Amino acid sequence: MRKFDPWPVFFKREWNRNWPFIVGFATTGAIITKYSLSLTEEDAKKSPFVQRHKKK
Repeated sequence: MRKFDPWPVFFKREWNRNWPFIVGFATTGAIITKYSLSLTEEDAKKSPFVQRHKKK
C-alpha cells in the first residue's frame, strides 16, 4: 500500500494562493533587469543618483 504524499497537495494549494506574487515578482525583476542592462556609462555620468552614491 502506498503512503499518502502531501507535497503535491501542498504545492497546488500554495501555488493557488501565491501565483500573483510570483508572477509580479518575475515581471518586476524582468523590467528592472531590462532597464539596468540598457544603461550606458554616459547615462551614469549624467545621473544625479549615481553621482551621489559614487565611491570616492
